[in-house]
Amino acid sequence: METVKAIYQERLLEPVKGKRILITGGTTGIGRSTAHLLGRENDVLIVGRHQPELDDSLRDFDKMPHGQGNLNGIRADLADPNDLLRIFAFVDETWGQLDILINNAGLAFNSVLDGAYDDWHYILKTNLLGYLACSRYAIDRMRSYGKGHIVNIGSMSADVREKDSSVYVATKSGIQGFSESLRKEVNELGIKVTLIEPGAVGTDMQPKEGQEEKQENLEMLKAEDIAMAIYYCLSTPLRCDVVEMQIRPHRQVI
Repeated sequence: METVKAIYQERLLEPVKGKRILITGGTTGIGRSTAHLLGRENDVLIVGRHQPELDDSLRDFDKMPHGQGNLNGIRADLADPNDLLRIFAFVDETWGQLDILINNAGLAFNSVLDGAYDDWHYILKTNLLGYLACSRYAIDRMRSYGKGHIVNIGSMSADVREKDSSVYVATKSGIQGFSESLRKEVNELGIKVTLIEPGAVGTDMQPKEGQEEKQENLEMLKAEDIAMAIYYCLSTPLRCDVVEMQIRPHRQVI
């Protein structure tokens, strides 16, 4: 009985506080909700392609009650190598260090039977190559400190591999494999890697019509649900790695 009591008395989760966090795709959906949550007690930089959405996310955050945190933003396209360099130059100039990277930017696309080479090329550069590049640049900054955390937002599409979504599935399958291999590569550097794979989430990647009804019927998640999952993964002590997490709506049949 004393052993059980001691376990519960020990602080099992560490507060995510005072960290320097970069979130790609931070202007809408999962990225936005995560930025607004983590920005309460941390320095957070969000990246987005469109200035109006970026401004809107920053404006809404300013209206929210928060502690010592700060939310800043930069407009950039992860498919552009020069923009990638600009993002991390901003990180260096602003913070001089990076504690957490959340790779979240992604675009929806259907089958390889749709579109043309240039379309697939842009999707692959954004959804997959952007994750690779941001991870490498983040590791370059984390390794000298012997710690850090990279969270990759994937999708259960990597396992379900639904019909008429082959391009999107290819990118999410790539993220799944990349995350597993990367974790083994940076483990000795003290850097954690977590893959989070949501099911259906009510974001701008899903048709707007019917989202509220699906959420009420437990058939679709909210972006806030994934934000809380990310917070949990970041809050575990050094001895504990959440390697992979799958989150699906209770009534989504997968």
